[in-house]
Amino acid sequence: MKLLLGTNNKGKIIEMTEVLSGLPLTLLTPGELKLNADVDETGQTFQENSLIKARHFFQASQLPTLADDSGIVVDALKNELGVSTRRWGAGLTATDEEWISFFLERMKKEKNKKARFVCCLSFIDELGSEHVFNGTCDGVITEALEATYLPGLPISACFKPDGFSCVYSAMSIEQKNSTSHRGRAMKKMKEFLKKTLEREHAEH
Repeated sequence: MKLLLGTNNKGKIIEMTEVLSGLPLTLLTPGELKLNADVDETGQTFQENSLIKARHFFQASQLPTLADDSGIVVDALKNELGVSTRRWGAGLTATDEEWISFFLERMKKEKNKKARFVCCLSFIDELGSEHVFNGTCDGVITEALEATYLPGLPISACFKPDGFSCVYSAMSIEQKNSTSHRGRAMKKMKEFLKKTLEREHAEH
């Protein structure tokens, strides 16, 4: 089965590919299919935005499509990040380094470092049916970057999940995928896909 990952974020593609390994899938990206990746994210929630992206890429490709919308909710910065995480602060055109530098500078003023990562995945199957999977992870923002990070995922180097002594990006891929917001949502998605593929195989 061909599956389009509706993102050009290299870090997200690496994480999604890792979780879906082992399934009989041919994973494709918008870049490989030369699809227009500019999507107007006008939703007020993670779910609305992930569905907007999934519908955009499904209509453009006519392939089963998986899209992600994720971000961080920081207690001290109420209503500032969330669905606007990548567009916040230094802005959408900022490099990862510029964005995270602005974010950490802003967080220096805040005593409350609590934060929650949220991920919503939307999957549109070949019939156009929509399926949604959610994952969250609570933790704290560290004072500085504590590891290197995958392209497009700078906050992973300064977010320490509750119960862990290291930040997201210092974990092994396996550990991160079993702990992170995206990993948790992807696990639900993988189970759903596995059952779907097994059912299709049995019918044939």
